[in-house]
Amino acid sequence: MALPDPSEPERLALFFDFDGTLADIVQRPGDVEVTEATRQALSCLLGATGGAVAIVTGRDIASIDHFLNPLRLPIAGVHGLNRRDANGYLHRPEFDIAALRAIERALEPLISRETGLLLELKQGAVALHYRQRPELEDVCREAMENSANCAPSISLRRGKMVIEAVGHQRDKGAAIGDFLKEMPFLGRIPVFAGDDLTDEDGFALVNAQGGISIKVGFGETQAQYRVADREALLVWLNKIIARTGNRP
Repeated sequence: MALPDPSEPERLALFFDFDGTLADIVQRPGDVEVTEATRQALSCLLGATGGAVAIVTGRDIASIDHFLNPLRLPIAGVHGLNRRDANGYLHRPEFDIAALRAIERALEPLISRETGLLLELKQGAVALHYRQRPELEDVCREAMENSANCAPSISLRRGKMVIEAVGHQRDKGAAIGDFLKEMPFLGRIPVFAGDDLTDEDGFALVNAQGGISIKVGFGETQAQYRVADREALLVWLNKIIARTGNRP
């Protein structure tokens, strides 16, 4: 379905996943790049919406700040565990550190044995990436499941070539819901764009709020709309900006 006409940008609250939505997915998470066109568009959208733009991602907040520098946006990191609101206040719920460290130790033999696998340690989560070794998907899934079996506080989440052990019960939908209770997001029409399985919770929340949910790329989804890729989403965002008379 074609994306809706982006009228009245001042009524929108814009939420974006990061990898696969604002930046192309790469084999190693640290090698990702954000284009200058994307960075400029986000800056213009901040002005067009009165600051109602936020990133909702599986990454840590600090890593998003690094990639978007000099922009500093409201961000929900690690799938909603940590959240920096529009005033810069950090919300940090507790999580099971001991269980995550035990999972890390349990996965170390696999990482040492199989080249190309990457273990990413986050605040509140451990991510096992197998993008360079896609044939090891079942091995990685089984290893992660076995390591988390004795930790009831841990939930496993699947993404594109990654499995994460998450030490909390938050999700992207809950994070978006929290933003929508605060200024400048309060009372606006929520828009959420994402590309991965972990974005489905965000789509469900936005759909329930009468907003606009956008799936980037292929795959089954409950999102109302779909665009082919990051570039197609950027074209639509620039239409929103053009409504205000600005140009990225």
